[in-house]
Amino acid sequence: MNEDFTNELSPSDIPSVEPAEPASLPGSALAEASDSAPEPVSSDSLFDGLRATDPDAPAIPSAGAEPTRLRLAVSALSDVGCVRTNNEDSFGYDESVGIYVVCDGMGGMASGEVASSRAVAAIVNAFAESAGSGVAVSTRLLHAINTANLDVWENGQVPENKGMGTTAVVAALDGDKLILGNVGDSRAYIVQGDQCVQLTVDHSYVNELIRNGTLTIENARHADLRGMESIITRAVGVAADVQPDFFSVDLKPGIGILLATDGLTRYLLQDEIAAILGASPFDSACYNLIELAKQRGGQDNITCILLHALPA
Repeated sequence: MNEDFTNELSPSDIPSVEPAEPASLPGSALAEASDSAPEPVSSDSLFDGLRATDPDAPAIPSAGAEPTRLRLAVSALSDVGCVRTNNEDSFGYDESVGIYVVCDGMGGMASGEVASSRAVAAIVNAFAESAGSGVAVSTRLLHAINTANLDVWENGQVPENKGMGTTAVVAALDGDKLILGNVGDSRAYIVQGDQCVQLTVDHSYVNELIRNGTLTIENARHADLRGMESIITRAVGVAADVQPDFFSVDLKPGIGILLATDGLTRYLLQDEIAAILGASPFDSACYNLIELAKQRGGQDNITCILLHALPA
């Protein structure tokens, strides 16, 4: 990741901006992975099952029929991109417990790689260790992210790793639902048919500009941000505590979930993601997404995990 972190954005930090021309793995796996910038969050009847989730709230049983038993097919790929010589992304998953993680590291020297790989391992392992505990999936996911944050934070006290951190976007299967957690600007999308919608909210400088009205969604992609376009406002491991956002989405057979770093999302619009996934064999879809990002510049590492809901 060629991004920086700040947790302080005051009005004086925000420059005036003007539009400018834009210059698969089986079973359980832990692997190296990649990074990119935000698209609008929209709503549609397809996404009625999406809602914010309080990790501490008790699970509310749904009335009526038994939930559909589902399984997730998974395909994942990471690429160093066209410019970088090292890959600071990592991804990992454990299908046996339904946990899937993409991280995009930052820091000097090799610290970005250290941060992302440690975070992925900590999240997957902590979530797996709590399987069968009877604790709600959302609570287990929060614990796993907190565990990763503490691990990266403590290892970041070593001088050569000082200041390292990582984004994280995580999906955890919970029956017929998927619980999503994110820190930073790595994203989760839901895809069905020709529709693709961003589920997570970027913790980024660009998104803060959109939220306060300095930028619009339409001109954010082409604005001259004076080198600030890669600033993120939350990251795993940069402080002793972390504040993830959580979301829940109802799954049905045929729904796809894409987890990706900003090395991908900086170059592809949502409708382009949907078109590529709709036209690609499942096992080739991540490769085709990454190739298009590389054709458009690929200045950062590029990583994605694609999940596809199927009847169990």
